[in-house]
Amino acid sequence: MLQPATTAAGRLSRRPLHGVLLLDKPLGLSSNDALQRVKRLLRAQKAGHTGTLDPLATGVLPICLGAATKFSALHLHGTKRYVARLQLGVTTTTGDAEGEVLQTRLVDVPNEVRWQTVLPLFLGQIMQRPPMYAALKHQGKPLYAYARAGQTVPREPRQVRIDTLHITATDDPHEWDLHVQCGAGTYIRVLAEDIGEALGCGAHLRALRRTATGGFGIEQTVSQQQLEQLVQQEAALPLLPVPSLLGDAPTVQLEPEQAGRFLTGARLRCPGPAAEPLAVWGRAPNAFLGMAKRVADELIALRLLSPLEIEQTLSQQETTP
Repeated sequence: MLQPATTAAGRLSRRPLHGVLLLDKPLGLSSNDALQRVKRLLRAQKAGHTGTLDPLATGVLPICLGAATKFSALHLHGTKRYVARLQLGVTTTTGDAEGEVLQTRLVDVPNEVRWQTVLPLFLGQIMQRPPMYAALKHQGKPLYAYARAGQTVPREPRQVRIDTLHITATDDPHEWDLHVQCGAGTYIRVLAEDIGEALGCGAHLRALRRTATGGFGIEQTVSQQQLEQLVQQEAALPLLPVPSLLGDAPTVQLEPEQAGRFLTGARLRCPGPAAEPLAVWGRAPNAFLGMAKRVADELIALRLLSPLEIEQTLSQQETTP
């Protein structure tokens, strides 16, 4: 298990950063706005995130820095966990609290038996129709652009995966917290609306918090305010190393001569079962080289660090307090 690397904020802000910062995205910012704030704050030369959160949502947003951006796509398809606040009896134009009210209905407050009847309908592989207020594109334009222009375009239902669902009560009998574990591409707003319709009263999403994505949990995150304080104090930054993005992928270690050939993109003989992805390391020094797959006993490079990036990540490890 790779452990977080703490890095001196003041020193590293003056040279390239490589790693993953787990940000607790604040309410009201888009994922890109949050990313740009972090990039400016850390003076990062290259940065990206691993999947968007709506401005209404808070929670885990992995920010990839430097060489880590090469592996960010691995988390686009990872499992997610959310806590969604549902308001029963009210539907909106956007499916969440940012939209205008479409309809208000009487609510027969569901009891435990009612919830146990409805929630299993949404478990497993289910079909969802993407909402109009979404970044998904139609003929080159995002759906929300059509929606803001008052237009509706056809959206084909897509299959999504819901692993677990359970509900907890709040102080308001019309508001409930839905705890969701799901696959990538699931629209929690649509799930809230569909559950509301199954209950017969409608619903919308009042708030949303992502508590985990691809193995990264909320307990590992740092807030924007905390990050600013760390930088101001030139204190340690909780950066995860680049290969943390590969999770529990099998590893391959290469001798120096093999490592040199691998970094040129050459295929190497590497007996073993077919596997993708593989985390590839150099044996001496112990450096992460990149990601590969094994096919017919050959190691085939998929993503590689440059020699400069390898040198910088090793230097970053050496200066870790």
